[in-house]
Amino acid sequence: MVLAGLHSLPGVVRFGPFELDQAAGELRKEGAKVRLQEQPLQVLQILLEDPGRVVPREELQRRIWPSDTFVDFDHGINNAIKRLREALGDTAETPRFIETLPRRGYRFIEKIQSPDTSIRSLAVLPLENLSHDPEQEYFADGMTEALIASLAKISALRVTSRTTAVCYKGKRQPLPVIARELGVDAVIEGTVLRVGERVRILVQLIEASTDTHVWAESYERDLRDVLTLQSEVACAIAREIQVKLTPQEQAFFEKARAVDPEAYEAYLKGRYHWNRRSEEGFERAARYFQQAVTKDADYAAAYAGLADCASLAGWWGFVSPEEGSGKGKALALKALELDDSLSEAHCSLGLSLLHYDLDFLGADREFRFALRLNPENVTAAEWYAVSLGVMGRFNESIAEILRAVRLDPSSAILTTVAGMLFHLARRFNESVDICRKALELMPNFSLATWTLAASLVEQGRAETAVAEMMKLVRVTNRMPLHLFMLGHCYARANRREDALRLLQELRDLSKDRYVSPYWLAIIHTSLNEKDGAFHWLEAAFREHSDWMPYTKHWAWNDPLRSDPRFDDLLRRMNFP
Repeated sequence: MVLAGLHSLPGVVRFGPFELDQAAGELRKEGAKVRLQEQPLQVLQILLEDPGRVVPREELQRRIWPSDTFVDFDHGINNAIKRLREALGDTAETPRFIETLPRRGYRFIEKIQSPDTSIRSLAVLPLENLSHDPEQEYFADGMTEALIASLAKISALRVTSRTTAVCYKGKRQPLPVIARELGVDAVIEGTVLRVGERVRILVQLIEASTDTHVWAESYERDLRDVLTLQSEVACAIAREIQVKLTPQEQAFFEKARAVDPEAYEAYLKGRYHWNRRSEEGFERAARYFQQAVTKDADYAAAYAGLADCASLAGWWGFVSPEEGSGKGKALALKALELDDSLSEAHCSLGLSLLHYDLDFLGADREFRFALRLNPENVTAAEWYAVSLGVMGRFNESIAEILRAVRLDPSSAILTTVAGMLFHLARRFNESVDICRKALELMPNFSLATWTLAASLVEQGRAETAVAEMMKLVRVTNRMPLHLFMLGHCYARANRREDALRLLQELRDLSKDRYVSPYWLAIIHTSLNEKDGAFHWLEAAFREHSDWMPYTKHWAWNDPLRSDPRFDDLLRRMNFP
């Protein structure tokens, strides 16, 4: 039945968690269809024509039950309102949606959401590898990540991160369900096929709430033009959803250049391995990024990749600070020399300025600029949050890392960093809860267990922390970063001999591989051996240890705070 007056309503009316699709005659709650008979649905449609107005019972009788007797109508309207309230989870006593005015009629009292149907948020699902060759899987993953990165540069769009999108790889859930889970207006899906040095990509844009194909296009290009192709696809999507590009965004897409096919392939492999965040992953990623710059000496993104590998390898203690963040700084500067509009390069420079130079304000500037160039660069948001935290700006730091987690809720890395920053802010209970959440996302993520143990110690649960770290040390082949934390936990659990044994093990290991003097300092601190602690802190300061920025606020340094040598060290570190 077509009801009078509905022509003035938008196609979809949204209120609370519900939406009424006028064309389909469907009521949906958070995207899922709600069963509702015809007459209750018609009552809802009439009430929604003019929210807040009392609709007399006589009007409902005239429009829905025109030929029925008064007795039939009375039974029918009461039953329809009852069914409607059941569908909405509403009650007559404490109404949220439908208010009854005795002997007069009914009124819709919930606020109607803006009928804006424009698309302002997207999820790019993993592109399907049509070759079905597992060796080409990295290429499809890399093209997906590149498309996400291109779209994320459009400030008017919110784009779901790579880490979250990849959770849907191989899944066959209905697209409206995926969109609802991700909280986006539309979904992009497609396929990619690489044959020799040609690449073909098919992209489809689907409006989430109606599962309607809005746009589809197929592209085929030489692999050398793949960067231009990514920009072309991003611009086409922006045009289709009527998002206006800023002059800077337009300029960015227009200047996409050709890239050597082998260099691009090596870059994709590099990012694939870098995302694993492990010693082997960093080593393999660095080899691929180096291959990329050997093939194409002007490839700025590959230099940024090399910088990230070096800097993070330094923080994890796989290499010395000079080979880590020191080298990372030079590589980031090279990337910016080639392309100063590259968000990733500013992000890379910011991390090395923070960790190697203790240039807190310079790092702050670079991270903010990286986020201005790409507001959804979650790595920049992560490292910016860290820089705010080590400066003691805890409210800003936590707000920024939680923003990053909202952008990428499936990322165990971001969730773990959130746990670290809550620890830094001395919110240890929340840190423990967050780290356990990270371990649900990635059960074997070592940094989450490491951070969990650090917070358990501050809760007074040092023996529990020891148990967590003993398991981690076993499965990671006694990695120095984990040995140091276990030593700290032993000392705080009053297991002095065990702590001293690990301290000696780390000294012995330092003859064959890098071991940060900062880690030795912390075990000495936890053992209340202040002279030993300051000896190793000075060594860490001289070698530009990546761990020095955390000195001022990390709780494990509390035993040193009353010593004048600690104030002197902080003064020389130039904290803002």
